[in-house]
Amino acid sequence: MNSKKSLQPTPGSILVIAMRYLGDVLLTTPLLHSLRQAYPDARLDVLVFRNTAAMLEGNPDINHIITVPNRPKFVDHWRILRQLFRRYDLAVATQAGDRPFLYSLLAAPLRVAVVPQKNTTGWWKRFFVQRWTEFDDDNTHTVLQHLKLLDLIDVPRCFSLIPPSVSDTRQLVEQFPFLADNADYAVLHPHPQWTYKQWTVQGWIEVGQYLKQSGLKLVLSCGPAQEEMDYVAAIQRQLPEDTINLEGKVTLAQLAHIIALAKLYIGPDTGITHLAAATGIPVIALLGPTNPVKWAPWPSAYRQNKNPFYKVGTQQVNNVFLVQGTGECVPCQHEGCERHRLSHSDCLNRLPAKKIQAIARSILQKETSV
Repeated sequence: MNSKKSLQPTPGSILVIAMRYLGDVLLTTPLLHSLRQAYPDARLDVLVFRNTAAMLEGNPDINHIITVPNRPKFVDHWRILRQLFRRYDLAVATQAGDRPFLYSLLAAPLRVAVVPQKNTTGWWKRFFVQRWTEFDDDNTHTVLQHLKLLDLIDVPRCFSLIPPSVSDTRQLVEQFPFLADNADYAVLHPHPQWTYKQWTVQGWIEVGQYLKQSGLKLVLSCGPAQEEMDYVAAIQRQLPEDTINLEGKVTLAQLAHIIALAKLYIGPDTGITHLAAATGIPVIALLGPTNPVKWAPWPSAYRQNKNPFYKVGTQQVNNVFLVQGTGECVPCQHEGCERHRLSHSDCLNRLPAKKIQAIARSILQKETSV
């Protein structure tokens, strides 16, 4: 890592490049907030994939969101070249991949970046950026990995995630009247992006029935993809009739508002679980092969410069209750037992609903006693 040194002169324009999934984009918001606090008068823009921009809706730290397709055509490359070329004083690349690196080269004369470790593919990128820190995929949480970039430019760290926000919720209440009923409810998000992160359908049904018996209304969350909606609809059919299914009818900012009013959220390793943790409500996160040191949801009000979670074990830090699937191999950090994203993970298949129910019971009892 380069030695840290404050920037002189103060940058008037900054581009932060965050080109991964929804959860990854949310995990860059402490970095963005830190930059905004350090440079309140600078233009602060963010470059993200088009399908993740909604995670930054209403973020007060950002001046402009620039989007690119996940698989750009020639015309997209030309557009982004014209949009970025030497428009910024400082470019910050939060990933070590080729595209973020290339965009940072185009955008600014001063570049701060995460780079691959020595003796790995792409290690040479460090010679084309002025200040860099090495990527750590095992022992550094993603939020802390981003914040290491601030140390290179002597910017104080801010640790809080900033979820997307919606300014007017009247339409949302009209669409979902249960929000005006003051009824206690829990949000369940059963479907992750990849199969290897899925829990069992039966597990979701048992937990949903338990929460209903505990006096909570059930709200199911899912995205607009047909496969996801079909999966969640199959669960809904075996839950009480008054279960609410949001089934892709809300934006991320609206979903954040709904989650923030809930008594409890339960979800797998997915961007929506990171979002729920950022709202501050109690979150039960179900992790299987994933390394929690690197990818566990960032707890609300956690402001320490050390990883919030260990690699193994059922753990609680602030509002996040982390539950791992069972097995001596956990976390293997592979994409399922068959090593591809559409395979299942035995550790999650063996995770009993009673374990989740017990944690939910302790959360609700604590809520009742307050």
